[in-house]
Amino acid sequence: MRTLKEVKVGETATVAGLRGEGALKRRIMDMGVTRGTEIYVRKVAPLGDPIELTVRGYELSLRKSDAELIEVY
Repeated sequence: MRTLKEVKVGETATVAGLRGEGALKRRIMDMGVTRGTEIYVRKVAPLGDPIELTVRGYELSLRKSDAELIEVY
């Protein structure tokens, strides 16, 4: 299974599940990233971190370390 970190700019992926536990997992879910949600990767910062995403109609910036916890297909 690939992670959100591996998705290229301009691609859309669907969330399959979340790794991680406790407060970190809850924080990601509170941002609207839940199973079945489509995520569009808009751009990546010049130094590679953070990633700018479109989730449920709004823009979200996410660290690559957090993107590694999101499994997509």
